[in-house]
Amino acid sequence: MEPRLLPWLDTVESRGTMHRTYVVTGSASGIGRATVELLRRQGAKVIGVDLRSADVAADLSTPQGRADAVDGILIEAGRRLDAVIANAGLSVPSARTVAVNYFGAVELLEALRPALAAGRHPRAVVTSSMATLMPVHDDLVEACLAGDEDAALGIARGLEAGEAQGAIYPSSKRALSRWVRRQAPTQRWAGCGIPLNAVAPGIVDTPMVADLFATPESAAAVDEMVPMPLGGHMAAEDAARLLVWMASEENTHVCGQTIYVDGGSDAVLRGDDVWSWHDPVSTAG
Repeated sequence: MEPRLLPWLDTVESRGTMHRTYVVTGSASGIGRATVELLRRQGAKVIGVDLRSADVAADLSTPQGRADAVDGILIEAGRRLDAVIANAGLSVPSARTVAVNYFGAVELLEALRPALAAGRHPRAVVTSSMATLMPVHDDLVEACLAGDEDAALGIARGLEAGEAQGAIYPSSKRALSRWVRRQAPTQRWAGCGIPLNAVAPGIVDTPMVADLFATPESAAAVDEMVPMPLGGHMAAEDAARLLVWMASEENTHVCGQTIYVDGGSDAVLRGDDVWSWHDPVSTAG
């Protein structure tokens, strides 16, 4: 019985991904690699982008590298895309993190938007982070949102050697989630039928965070800062599943959201008052 059941399950799993062309950045490791593997198992065509070991090799930390990535993607895709998953990211306290996490994602999505608009049920999703809930450097966030890469990288370089270096990564991800929030409902995205959203994972067991758990003391500090009461730390596949759904035909109305897949960190850290800024139906007494 089981051998006959498995092909049926494969068919159900692949519904909504077969005959679609996806771009996944950061495809060579971690969440990106898990996302590529999941999509290919489901029958999708996937164009992986990374520094190496990818269909398109490019450095998203530089404007030229981003242009090279776009050129390579459009050659591979034939100038029509169904989904872009902008996942590439760094977590080191350096200006390069800002260049990749924010400008690499935003410039790539903007450049590929016409190809998405030509696709069938186009979707776009970025990998943000629960670190958006952490303290940020406001000037760095605003420089990113203004599209001023020189200013943003200058601010980040000024933070690299100081006590505020820990704000570089969350600032890049906060800016990215805010960009998604601003752009998603506009004519250029929602108006063209392209849902644009973000996924914000908690602590994912990947090589990128290995140093954070090098000692029991550092591991305890991370767990205190990022509480994950549901299930603890995640596997890369856990985030990949949500990214794949957000980029699928099934996602018809999620727009401008940062969805936290974080084992409960957002709920613990922000509690239940996230709507308190605007509650027009509340009445006193």
